Amino acid sequence: MAFVFENDYDEVDTPRLKLRILTKEQGNEKEIPYYWYEIARKPDLIPVGKISIRIGHNYHSYYNGNMGYEVDEAYRGQHYALEAAKAVLAVARHHGMDKIYITCEEDNTASYRTIESLGAGLVEITEIPTDYFGWYEGIPRHRVYELSL
Repeated sequence: MAFVFENDYDEVDTPRLKLRILTKEQGNEKEIPYYWYEIARKPDLIPVGKISIRIGHNYHSYYNGNMGYEVDEAYRGQHYALEAAKAVLAVARHHGMDKIYITCEEDNTASYRTIESLGAGLVEITEIPTDYFGWYEGIPRHRVYELSL
């Protein structure tokens, strides 16, 4: 049975940002369904990055996380990732999730500060197993955080 996406979340607004859906992906045996958004700042709606929220849990999502974000270099340091991350938590809650995992490379200070600002707790810093779908030679250790919703 196909995952049912909500059209109510095609646009998500915050005081400073508008998140607009780029795609909704069903996933496969390794990747869970996800919403992928463009992050645009208000009022000019200039794109500043992207964020995804992945719904559900499986072996791979523990290492991949339920959320991924990127902010274009020119717009970093303005807490856009944190604001967008808080906004997409409503999507996860709507789909009945009571927790999410968020991961980043061990030394990605900006990312783990954002994750910790969300209130997520560090579960572990770990090597990535070779049977993880995103594994590659030399993949760095990852911080795995859990956030209760």
